[in-house]
Amino acid sequence: MLSKTHELKSGAVPPSDDKRWRIVSATMRRHGHSQSSLIETLHTVQNCFGYLDEAAMSFVAASLHVPLSKVYGVATFYSLFTLKPSGKHNCVVCMGTACYIKGGQKLLNSLENKYGLHVGETTADNNISLLEARCVGACGIAPAVIMDGQVLGHATPETIEQTFQKWNEESK
Repeated sequence: MLSKTHELKSGAVPPSDDKRWRIVSATMRRHGHSQSSLIETLHTVQNCFGYLDEAAMSFVAASLHVPLSKVYGVATFYSLFTLKPSGKHNCVVCMGTACYIKGGQKLLNSLENKYGLHVGETTADNNISLLEARCVGACGIAPAVIMDGQVLGHATPETIEQTFQKWNEESK
């Protein structure tokens, strides 16, 4: 735990001495520790640490004076937040209406069959995480997949598997 000199005006103490908490605290301070800064604060936590864990959500709740249940509700409602550490590489399959109709579920099924990887899971070697999104706003190129931040349109099981193979080779 940080010393009393690092304690916030709210009385909340960051979960660790990690300097990334200063960035999170600066986000809250910039917004006057307003409850309306909850989503931006959670984005900052996730950008700094890669995911939202229980300690982080408790700290944010105490700092912004919102119930932990509300923080958890927001974190689980929005698909871009994750409560588990993700792999080195991320594959996000869009499951919006257009992508679903054009084969989004087929993409997920093929990844499950070939790699045993389900949505929300990470491979045992922590190399690849598989996620789904309700809509990535790329309906014209459905089915769309986001591979490490790059949108891939007209995705097929083969194009995704090629990328997975490349990622697996890089990790060796």
